[in-house]
Amino acid sequence: MLRVLIVDDDQGLRFSVRETLAQSTLGQSGSFEVEEAFDGLNAIEKVKAQRYDLVLLDVDMPRLNGLETLKLIKEHDPSIIVLIMTAYANLNDAVQAVKDGAYNYISKPVKSDELMQLLDKALSAQAMISNIAASAPILTEAGRKIIGNTAEMQKVFNIINRLSKVDTPVLIRGASGTGKELVARAIHFNSARKDEKFVAINCSAIPENLFESELFGHEKGSFTGAHERKIGRFQFAEGGTLFLDELGDMPVMMQVKLLRVLQERVFTPVGSNREIEANVRVIAATNRPLEQMISEGKFREDLFYRLNVVPIFLPSLADRKNDIETLVTNFVKKFNKLHGKRIIGMSPDALAVMKKYAWPGNIRELENVIEHAFILENGNVLTLASLPENVLASTGMTLASLPAETLPTAAVAAPLAEASNEVDDLESESLDESEVAIPPAQQVGGQSTADMVSINGDQLDFNKHKEAFEREFIVKALKMFKGRINQTALHANIPKKSLLRKIEKYGIVARDYADK
Repeated sequence: MLRVLIVDDDQGLRFSVRETLAQSTLGQSGSFEVEEAFDGLNAIEKVKAQRYDLVLLDVDMPRLNGLETLKLIKEHDPSIIVLIMTAYANLNDAVQAVKDGAYNYISKPVKSDELMQLLDKALSAQAMISNIAASAPILTEAGRKIIGNTAEMQKVFNIINRLSKVDTPVLIRGASGTGKELVARAIHFNSARKDEKFVAINCSAIPENLFESELFGHEKGSFTGAHERKIGRFQFAEGGTLFLDELGDMPVMMQVKLLRVLQERVFTPVGSNREIEANVRVIAATNRPLEQMISEGKFREDLFYRLNVVPIFLPSLADRKNDIETLVTNFVKKFNKLHGKRIIGMSPDALAVMKKYAWPGNIRELENVIEHAFILENGNVLTLASLPENVLASTGMTLASLPAETLPTAAVAAPLAEASNEVDDLESESLDESEVAIPPAQQVGGQSTADMVSINGDQLDFNKHKEAFEREFIVKALKMFKGRINQTALHANIPKKSLLRKIEKYGIVARDYADK
């Protein structure tokens, strides 16, 4: 359900737009929830009171006009899409509004088909930001959309919003798999160039002798094999955005020619004596240490500073592990649709492994791991047994070492109510670290915990029996996992600090069970 606010002092126009939206099937859930405001001040009150996805805003209104209202809306929440409705006489105001952050404008009288086409493009642009690399899943908290979970990602989205309003070159930096191309697409599809082409090229995939031809094109007969004239990527992306991925792999001689295009806005095709104007925004990305490459003479310092006006640094997944749980939920929803399954979540021990893993491949690797688990999992919960062996090995486990009894059947993390209408919300209780969390029967050693300690009716002493149970429980768990503390803590669901404290308390020597 997309929440829409129509702001206009003309009640008839508000009614007309409401009817158009009511009859539309556009949107994530096929419908809109529409509210109205009679002027700018009324609109600001409503925007501050609740969250809106879209605002349709008139320019000429009493008390507070549309341009002033737009600025206040964007200051409150930059992610709200604002479409300007204007008469032809106020066209200059509409153009100014786009520069101030409005997505686009539509002329009055508003035609239904034109409005829906514009809304379609606007919502696609919003979705692009929402789905960046899956690097910033959408969370919902108290009815308000929050993109990402960490301060690092909030900073990234703030920069994206600012860069979408200007036309300067952009340099995106981050490790492989952090979503650099999706960030570039988000900038493009939320900028004034959004209706033109987005052309991506991977610099590491182009042979050095073909680089110039690939970027700038060539004339027929300009070199051996040039049997016909070719248009280069710069000319093909005219009016739009050219994304240069893996910029650090670009040959130094091509860096010189790229710098000329950025500075003079012209280029010359191979074998030609004519210059072609380049109306193209360049967004580059790299995971290479450019500063070090500059000192080694492998990257031009002048090109670096020409691109590095407002750089974007994408954090690695290892630096934002608080997002892993939500990312897992996001990918589970995605692969449920793709593979036609009804997975409701991930088991506690599997999620614990996911949070301990270093994720050298970042978001891309996480997505691959979840899909791998989907393919292997037979139940409705992703378990340890469905994770790749290299991920398990990172925490000292192998598939062969996993006892069948320890594979859980209950979901944890972020259960997906959307994935199954029959799944109830799951609740978990926090345990005090001084207490041992007792697993279900037959979870340790195949033996029911009720049978571990015999209780004599004549000696009902809670503290005595509790300590006896704890000691026997820990000994059995250590035997099962051959005295390995980390494995025992993980599978027996005991905080490692608590386990070590209990081992010391009861005089247990973990290495005594290494070969038992």
